Amino acid sequence: MSIIEVEHLTKEFKLGQLESLKTTFLNQARRIVGQPVEQRALFKALDDVSFSIEAGEVVGIIGHNGAGKSTLLKLLANISTPTSGRIRVDGRIAPLIEVGAGFIPELTGRENVYLNASILGLSRKAIDRKFDDIVEFAEMEEFIDTPVKRYSSGMKVKLAFSVATSIDSEILIVDEVLAVGDLAFQRKCFDRMEDLIRRRGKTVLLVSHNIRQVSRICSRVLLLSNGRILMDGDPQPVADLFYRRSNEKVLAAHSEALHKQSRISTSGEAELLSIALIDTQGFPTDTVESGGKLHVRIKFELKEPLEKPEIVVGTHTTDFVYLDSGSTASIRDRPDMSAGIHEIEYEVDSFPLASGPYNIRFALLDKNRRMIYIGESLKTFVVTSDLNEAYEASARLLALPALWKLDGESYSSFSSSH
Repeated sequence: MSIIEVEHLTKEFKLGQLESLKTTFLNQARRIVGQPVEQRALFKALDDVSFSIEAGEVVGIIGHNGAGKSTLLKLLANISTPTSGRIRVDGRIAPLIEVGAGFIPELTGRENVYLNASILGLSRKAIDRKFDDIVEFAEMEEFIDTPVKRYSSGMKVKLAFSVATSIDSEILIVDEVLAVGDLAFQRKCFDRMEDLIRRRGKTVLLVSHNIRQVSRICSRVLLLSNGRILMDGDPQPVADLFYRRSNEKVLAAHSEALHKQSRISTSGEAELLSIALIDTQGFPTDTVESGGKLHVRIKFELKEPLEKPEIVVGTHTTDFVYLDSGSTASIRDRPDMSAGIHEIEYEVDSFPLASGPYNIRFALLDKNRRMIYIGESLKTFVVTSDLNEAYEASARLLALPALWKLDGESYSSFSSSH
């Protein structure tokens, strides 16, 4: 029997936009004479959503901002109520939603632990037994008797995460809280999640914008879009659809919103004019075949001459994992550059990345490595492949060409022949 069942779930909100003075006056006049008042349109955060979850499943929920992810979790956790539809939950829920939001600033960390754990259903004796482990995991021994108003935001989240994951609940709901604290504490969070999932068999619902994290942890993923379930299935196909839709959205807006999509820092001495991928025929393109040539053409303007500048071109994933980087520092006699417009090209004969969306970055430094210009996500492109998708494709970034020998016969992983 399913541990969670959701049937035709809808949640509507009245948008809080300001009314014009004219609309306010006319509505007041209608009230006086008994006429109906002009109503604002309702926003459907969730629109007729249905699904079920079996005990022990680890389900990721992904989608762009405003897709309805957090609204869904709040309804499941009984933090808010649906406009229509039905939710059945068979078991205790430990919600990690806006963790730390329920802390009372004037109370100490100790008092807030007891308060929050009580709200989550623990008895005083149970909290006494778990208290030392909660504080130790959160690394808060020195500060546990300090008022929470003196805590940093990271300290509050760490303590709240420790409390919520110490509850003996059947269902854990997690909303964007696995990246709390420093790297060492993040590792502890992942280890605890692995323990809850793999060894204790908890049912987990995870919302995250880190799609790689979702693909690694979850056994199933729901993709939400505009309050509806767009796809429900195995993690990798759902993640691939999310990336494709994200890439289409970025590419459609790229020409008019280049700098909005990019991370750029500049001294003002240089201006990026254009950046393009070039196909084998010399035309601009947005795709590169896995294992094929990567050819980048960049045009920029220098306000002042630069002596032997260093130029860096590289690629990174959509979640900013750096992949490759080429630099003219390896050119022994690289040229000076005068003030004015310059065009450079960067070519990689074989770009062995797995299918998916990637981005180009570009940097310009003077001969002393002072940063003149640095930009990330300057151009989004898609690596495509006509080969059958490999098992555990999500566990790789590279699609390296290889030779196989099967019962003495040689085969190439990048060719249908042998």
